[in-house]
Amino acid sequence: MTPQPPVTFSDRARHLFSGILQWAGMRMVRLGVHPDTITIVGLGIVAIAAVVIGMGAFQWGGVILLFSLPLDALDGATARAMKRVGNFGAILDSTLDRYADGLIFGALMIYFAGSAAPDRQLGMGLALASLIGSFVVSYVRARAGEAGISVKNGWFTRFERVVVLLSALLIPPLFWVGLGVLAVGTNMTAVQRLWTVYRHLKEV
Repeated sequence: MTPQPPVTFSDRARHLFSGILQWAGMRMVRLGVHPDTITIVGLGIVAIAAVVIGMGAFQWGGVILLFSLPLDALDGATARAMKRVGNFGAILDSTLDRYADGLIFGALMIYFAGSAAPDRQLGMGLALASLIGSFVVSYVRARAGEAGISVKNGWFTRFERVVVLLSALLIPPLFWVGLGVLAVGTNMTAVQRLWTVYRHLKEV
């Protein structure tokens, strides 16, 4: 039997804003906006933010990233409003989320690679660790899904990662703390999910 997935902060946020999202999704359908278009536009905004972050303007990059957040939820709300069938939208959304992670953490690595600061190697290492952890968190969930196991647990799901990343970019004194938390937290979450899958498969 597949374990009951826990309620995450992301689930609570969606529930809290469900009424607004439902209304917004209906508006998008009436305007003829396709949910995949919203998903792609969201990635475009992230790409712009990544360019800005790569130039070292972390706060401006964080501000631009804020504009992509509503679109991350709006595409799903629009798909539900149009009663879309099929899994392509969810697969596209998940795939572009991985591109978004790569763009942001890649931009940080590019910035530190070209920096003369003495802590540039630390910055590159933390950004790389954060990127690897983010990818593995999603990878474990995807592979577990192939085995019929729903895995959504962990301290750093995408919602928590975005909150910490934005805090690090927008509040300079929190930058190194935030990047360190992401580097450790994402990889710990990957291990958490892997352990959850292991325990479930041992019980089958």
